[in-house]
Amino acid sequence: MHLAHYLGLLHRSQTELADAFREVGRGHRDEPDVHHVCERLAGQCDEHARRLAPFARRYSEKAPDEPERLHATLFSGTRTGGLGLLRDLHDLYLMAAECDISWTLIGQAAQGARDEDLLGVVEVCEKETAVQLLWLRTRMKQASPQALVVAS
Repeated sequence: MHLAHYLGLLHRSQTELADAFREVGRGHRDEPDVHHVCERLAGQCDEHARRLAPFARRYSEKAPDEPERLHATLFSGTRTGGLGLLRDLHDLYLMAAECDISWTLIGQAAQGARDEDLLGVVEVCEKETAVQLLWLRTRMKQASPQALVVAS
């Protein structure tokens, strides 16, 4: 059963995303909304990882290193200025999209395995991840005119 592979991938992706949200929040403290929302979303990701843990154990978690590699590729420290904020939010969006599609695939597998408990976790966490993506997209739209058009 390859469900264990995706559970491991998602578990580590959620942990890496939580760390990245915190890093971006700290790196952009001058943007109060970014700092506070990133802290809250990091907590959501921590909760997602915590809720996945029993299923990872049940299905014998095999933790691949892809999420760590993704985090290392995207984050070598936060950037500064308006363009830096935009790029950091873009990186978070890509990491959250990784989690989003993993939730979808695990949800399909949970239906196939008739694992109602896992399906319940997926339904809650998948919705929260969708809201994370929506906030990131909206915040990037807000930041992009200033960052991309106005000279600094």
